[in-house]
Amino acid sequence: MSIGNSPEDERPFENEHVEADREEARPSIGRALQQARIAAGLTVDDVSSATRVRMNIVHAIEADDFSACGGDVYARGHIRTLAKAVNLDPEPLLAQYGDEHGGRPAPTPAAPLFEAERIRPERRGPNWTAAMVAAIVAVVGFVGFTMFQGDDSGNEANVAEGSTPSDSASPTTKTKKPADPKPEASDSAIAAAPQDKVTVRVAAADGRSWIAAKDHNGRMIFDGVLKQGDTKTFQDSSKVHLVLGDAGAIDLFVNGKKIEENFQPGAVERLTYTKGDPEAG
Repeated sequence: MSIGNSPEDERPFENEHVEADREEARPSIGRALQQARIAAGLTVDDVSSATRVRMNIVHAIEADDFSACGGDVYARGHIRTLAKAVNLDPEPLLAQYGDEHGGRPAPTPAAPLFEAERIRPERRGPNWTAAMVAAIVAVVGFVGFTMFQGDDSGNEANVAEGSTPSDSASPTTKTKKPADPKPEASDSAIAAAPQDKVTVRVAAADGRSWIAAKDHNGRMIFDGVLKQGDTKTFQDSSKVHLVLGDAGAIDLFVNGKKIEENFQPGAVERLTYTKGDPEAG
């Protein structure tokens, strides 16, 4: 008589271990977003500024706490936005969120349509007040027309005698010339940058990139994504701080000179430029 467990009794425990190993092999949603952000060289502040998602929500999502999102719809939107900001495919994360939180939210049924009730117009009698007003207006108009005709005949007589009516002279109107349009800014304006200021021009030549620019006081001048072909110009009295999300996609011009730096694709660069001959600080 055997007192040990049979192979059939041990199989459920083996299956549980296999499932546990699979779960451990796949990182959580928050862990995946955090690892991708660190790999991209971005801080939580950088991601919050780029996506407009508050820092406390970013911290909560990276800790797999979605209660601060305000519901499944907002949680899915935050996951998609954060994944794109750290160059991560959002679809597997959304599928994982659906598996862990009960799938996609049920669609809201359309509201029933109701046919508007037709209102029958009431029958009204003749409006005698309106008829009287119309008659009075007609009489006044006829009298005014008769007086105007008599006045015109007097003016014609004066013209025949050689006199000129006092109100016949037409005033001379002066036409104003349109103001000259202001010339648009061009590359020549960047080349002729003022010496008492620092001028930085950023061009997304080889792809899209997130850009952040601050003045010498640390005040944010620009925070957003440049699409391929877009350009932005920043100017300050003494200093401009830059953060380039994908420096390899950017052409950089400082104080009228192109910066010949071998930025790598996908590299995050933090640069500072001042007046005079450009040199990154």
